[in-house]
Amino acid sequence: MARYSAFLGRRVEVHYRAGDILLPASGTFVADSGRSIFLEQHLEQHGQMKQFRWEIPYQYIVRLEERSDIATPPLGLKKAAFTTPAGGAEAHEPRSTPAKADPNRTDPILPLQNRPKPA
Repeated sequence: MARYSAFLGRRVEVHYRAGDILLPASGTFVADSGRSIFLEQHLEQHGQMKQFRWEIPYQYIVRLEERSDIATPPLGLKKAAFTTPAGGAEAHEPRSTPAKADPNRTDPILPLQNRPKPA
């Protein structure tokens, strides 16, 4: 029996386990096979419409919830023409300047160290 079939056709956010980490995925719930769920997301990339589909097995699902607040542009509209539902101007503000603009800034990201592999 399909465990999550009540979500068919709805916008959902899924947190699933991939090894030791949790990953989020959001999209339209398009199928439930009884063993896995399938999410689909449409977007425009380089002027072409792209479609991504995820298959997430039941045993990897940590949390699944319906999300009506996930903002996605309607099909056929360019991303630049899309605004958030709140219409906030903050979505159109330029991003901050690169780190080189402030010589006193220290980078919070530490370089990875080469660890020896266990035998």
